[in-house]
Order: sequence, then structure tokens, then C-alpha cells
Amino acid sequence: MKIRPLADKVIVQRLEAENKTAGGIVLPDSAKEKPKRGKIIAVGEGKLLDDGTRAEMSVKKGQEVLFTSYAGTEVKIDGKEYLIMEESDIMAIIES
Repeated sequence: MKIRPLADKVIVQRLEAENKTAGGIVLPDSAKEKPKRGKIIAVGEGKLLDDGTRAEMSVKKGQEVLFTSYAGTEVKIDGKEYLIMEESDIMAIIES
């Protein structure tokens, strides 16, 4: 199944949570926080402006991003979990 976000929406796949703390303590699944980091899977066309043009999206497919804790709506497609969120929920692009 293919999914295409509309307007200024993006589809993000969360990256795996860390298994250890910085001090080396192994965390059980129940203690792990949901990661606020993910990879962009698909990007919408951009927000429709009052003059009829579309605003350019500042993120692209394949980029790693940081997003807010309560960002987006979780969906399950073909057994994989994704988040559909607005571009404004993305706080930063991770560059290596």
C-alpha cells in the first residue's frame, strides 16, 4: 500500500529507542521513552497560501529529524508504524 501526505503534512518513521542509558544501564521495554527522532518517508506538496501558490517544504524525503513529544497521529501500514504530522511539528533536521 502507498500513502501520500497532503498539503504541509509529512510521514515519519520513528527510529529505535536506545537500549542503554549514558551510564550503561540496560533499559527494559517498559522504561524506554518513545523516540522523538525519525526518518522522513514522504512529504506533502506544501501548504496552500492565500494567493493560490504552495509554500515550499523545508524537509525532504530521507532526512532524519527531531520532532515534538506529542507530534502527529500514529498509523499502521503493512505492519509498520508511522507518524503523520505537520511540518511545523518538526523542530530540527539532523545533519551528519
